[in-house]
Amino acid sequence: MTATSPIAIFDSGVGGLTVARAVNRVLPDEEIIYLGDTARVPYGTKSPATVERFASECVEFLLHFRPKFVLVACNTASATALEALEEIVDVPLEGVLAPGARAAVEASAGRRIGVIGTRATVASGAYERALTSLAADVDVVSRACPLFVPLVEEGRTSGPVVTAIAQEYLAPLLEHGVEALILGCTHYPVLKPVLAEVAGVGVTLVDSAETTARAAHEALAARGELRPPGDTPPPRFFVTDVIDEFERVGRIIWPELPGQIERVEIGRASLR
Repeated sequence: MTATSPIAIFDSGVGGLTVARAVNRVLPDEEIIYLGDTARVPYGTKSPATVERFASECVEFLLHFRPKFVLVACNTASATALEALEEIVDVPLEGVLAPGARAAVEASAGRRIGVIGTRATVASGAYERALTSLAADVDVVSRACPLFVPLVEEGRTSGPVVTAIAQEYLAPLLEHGVEALILGCTHYPVLKPVLAEVAGVGVTLVDSAETTARAAHEALAARGELRPPGDTPPPRFFVTDVIDEFERVGRIIWPELPGQIERVEIGRASLR
């Protein structure tokens, strides 16, 4: 691997495009290879052993591109599979949990932190464990927000209905007095304008996509592996199911979605 090697990103589906887009913005000279395991989404309903197997197969495919950095843009895989993945890669690997937890602790002087995510992520307690490992006195309150993902995927990212749902979901956290709110699902940054309005100026929104992109920048800079400016290849996107649906939702998340989308067979790493 060299400084011109790509950054590899995978998610169980399309939500990780918020991470890819943030990486593209924070590291505009870097080549991006993205894999969405759309044939097997969601990971949150699977057993930890199955998530480890799926995530390992995704990483094994991405390793064919000889990346210099691997980002796990999936909260479920970040919570359950990082240790297993570290055993099969010999380059830096980062999930979305730790960067968000660090940013939330830094943003909350009173250590009152809210977490919103899917039911599976909230039930896992992964963010609570990450936060308490950084600050033993942290006060965490979490809330599952199951309607947010379908709203994003249907393009409903603003308006009175979205605002009303956000108000209902965030009310217990705001009543608790949270100072920082972790957007614990990669779809949620698309709703950030509404969430910011509902949360108010006293609450710092912690965007897992942005914090993960910054973590990648810091790691590559520390290793002297930032790609020099020049002719950067366009991003490449791979999916394990139909391309059309990925592209439709992808353009809601990343309107200018660059590069090409290809279908891939996970496990055999052969393109159809």
